[in-house]
Amino acid sequence: MLSNHIQNSMETARLVWSQLPNSEEGEFDEVGITKKNDLNGVESLDYEVIENYAYREEQETRGKLFASYQVSLKWFLALLIGVGTGLAAIFINISIENFAGWKFALTFAIIQKSYLAGLLIYVLFNLALVYSSVYIVTHFAPAAAGSGIPEIKGYLNGIDVHGILLFRTLFGKIFGSIGSVGGGLALGKEGPLVHIGACIASLLGQGGSTKYHLSSRWLQGFNSDRDRRDLVTCGCAAGVAAAFRAPVGGVLFALEEVTSWWRSQLMWRVFFTSAVVAVVVRTAMSWCKSGKCGHFGAGGFIIWDISELELQFPSVIILSILTFVCWFLTKPFCFYSGQEDYSFAELLPMAVIGVIGGLLGALFNQLTRYITYWRRNYLHKKGTRVKMIEVCLISVITSAISFGLPLLRKCSPCPASEVGCPNPPGMYGNYVNFYCRSDKEYNDLATIFFNTQDDAIRNLFSAKTIHEYSAQSLLTFLVMFYTLAVVTFGTAVPAGQFVPGIMIGSTYGRLVGMFVVNFYKKPNIEEGTYALLGAASFLGGSMRVTVSLCVIMVEISNNLKFLPLIMLVLLISKAVGDAFNDGLYEEQARLKGIPLLDSRPKYQMRRMTAKDGCRTRKVVSLPRVIKVSDAVSILRCNKHNGFPVIDHTRSGETLIIGLMLRSHFLVLLQSKVDFQHSSLPSDSRGGSFPIRHSNSEFIKPVSSTGLSLDDIHLSQDDLDMYIDLAPFLNPSPYIVPEDMSLTKVYNLFRQLGLRHLLVVPRPSRVLGLISRKDLIVESDDELDTELQSTSVRAQYRNGGSVSRSVDVEQPLINGVLVQNK
Repeated sequence: MLSNHIQNSMETARLVWSQLPNSEEGEFDEVGITKKNDLNGVESLDYEVIENYAYREEQETRGKLFASYQVSLKWFLALLIGVGTGLAAIFINISIENFAGWKFALTFAIIQKSYLAGLLIYVLFNLALVYSSVYIVTHFAPAAAGSGIPEIKGYLNGIDVHGILLFRTLFGKIFGSIGSVGGGLALGKEGPLVHIGACIASLLGQGGSTKYHLSSRWLQGFNSDRDRRDLVTCGCAAGVAAAFRAPVGGVLFALEEVTSWWRSQLMWRVFFTSAVVAVVVRTAMSWCKSGKCGHFGAGGFIIWDISELELQFPSVIILSILTFVCWFLTKPFCFYSGQEDYSFAELLPMAVIGVIGGLLGALFNQLTRYITYWRRNYLHKKGTRVKMIEVCLISVITSAISFGLPLLRKCSPCPASEVGCPNPPGMYGNYVNFYCRSDKEYNDLATIFFNTQDDAIRNLFSAKTIHEYSAQSLLTFLVMFYTLAVVTFGTAVPAGQFVPGIMIGSTYGRLVGMFVVNFYKKPNIEEGTYALLGAASFLGGSMRVTVSLCVIMVEISNNLKFLPLIMLVLLISKAVGDAFNDGLYEEQARLKGIPLLDSRPKYQMRRMTAKDGCRTRKVVSLPRVIKVSDAVSILRCNKHNGFPVIDHTRSGETLIIGLMLRSHFLVLLQSKVDFQHSSLPSDSRGGSFPIRHSNSEFIKPVSSTGLSLDDIHLSQDDLDMYIDLAPFLNPSPYIVPEDMSLTKVYNLFRQLGLRHLLVVPRPSRVLGLISRKDLIVESDDELDTELQSTSVRAQYRNGGSVSRSVDVEQPLINGVLVQNK
């Protein structure tokens, strides 16, 4: 019976899923949503090293000095990425905190005379900031809309969405985030900071922006997609580290959530970048505490100091080591005891928090998916003006709610133990005085609503503040802010979901904490602890991030005692959320038409072979020497980005000599320097190939469409000439037999970061067998571990006829090959 119910539930879920939009094909529109039936929005990346003749010639000319230069440049770029991302985060936070400070100071001064005038000023101030944000996005940087994490996750998965890493996108993310977050919308800046770090990394890797004349040729050492992938990974980790002052959490977030490929050398550079960010942010905050940054002091970064001793990052590392020593050695002389300040009976309400987080997180993902679908197919099709009106209308509603609801709440008397009670609106601290008759009263709903999000989170996380909030106020805030977060997410402004998720989770977590305090009657129980667990549970139930989120929550709380509790609620919330739908970023990527390859292949692929996977694909092969007119005709009639190149032996046997990329072919047609009058191979008379191109000429600019056939102008004389493809093709593409399991094929090209994979009949003979010991080569050059090791002197071309071609850029989804260009 149970199995039948489970099967029926799965069938129902599939039916509901089938009724959702099919967004596997689409183009990128003005706010980051793809339009159906157009594939010009996304393109696969070439993470594989194309070992053609030009590449091998270039590698032979490079010595150990150049290898040392490349390694040094990688570490220098990691340093610059950390510094740049840290400075960008400081600039954003200072701007947001100062705009918020001016807004609250002006509003508070006016409401002393008239609350209606104060409401008007408050709404107009927020509206001006939000309008600036949506104007920048819709008119200048369309790719800056949203959090950017689904697009960056797709980039590191092998999909390039045009425009996501350009300079104007970086500009739009920075200033758009200031306007949207400073304008009081129910969204955060942490997601956009990840995108900002990726943009900074990509721009530094290509030496800057040539379009805006901000470039340096000294930094132009890594232009390939493979090198950009490493730099963008460093940028993603730097963004998380800057957002939460959580360097270790940033490294783990890049490893767990965004990247699909990892290696030990990259780990060290990512860790170094995150450490640089932590130093930059700490230095800037120390400088701002002297009052040189306006309203920005300790604000802008979520740090919950639960003890009087503020732990620095090295202290956290030392404390972690000593904690584990205590756990394993159980010695009584450890200054930080492994005993926790909670009882076994409290685990049940903590588990309940995990369940609530999984349910609310899954509901949030489902609602945002439906609203995004409606926006994409109906609302945003009406033009840019409608998108701007939508955001401005949401801004007015949000401002009216955050200002008006506290007016309906009665004030409470300040506790006798709180010397600083009350505080004016918008200032750092709890117990905000808003619409109160007495100077010794505070408004608990205004303490959350009429405040910056970071300060509101500190108030919810704060310890020793039992009975500060009433259950009615927390429930009111939870319902209204949850609704605003669902409606706001997906609009045409930079929008992150970390901070709204923390606010939602900490609210219901504090509600559970209030129940536990009243039920157990223990003085050591803190409502703020349950608020922290609630924040972790909602993020785990919505984003489905576990390890990195656990470390981030520990780092922002500065308390390792919460580690087992956070792990508990994260495991429960993720398990509950997975029972209903996918994570937030996966759902948004699917709606945006970004064909992500999951870490695990679909179950039905186990019963399919490579031949079954490419059955619907028509392979277009090219001869080694091809007439230019024929090449133009083939490129115009086919949208494939990879073409197998075949040649014939004297006995008439067909051989696969390599794979020719469309982008490389277009470069040859545009340059025309390799055209020849003869239809014979260029090396038929002996000698080497004449190389007239450098390897950098074949590299596509980042986040751009690259060269197209319409950009090439050929005369009739050009069309009558020939071109030899042998020097420019990839002579050693990855090849699999036609009867290989589609599961193995899936794992192969995802783990290797491939774009194309040839499927051929099973070979008839074996030339040799390679084992582990054949791959262990002693070398005196330690730099070989950093650089791509390729053979530049020996090449063997294996025989075999072409059967079919699997294109990695057409990702395998549900056991079929989906076209994705």
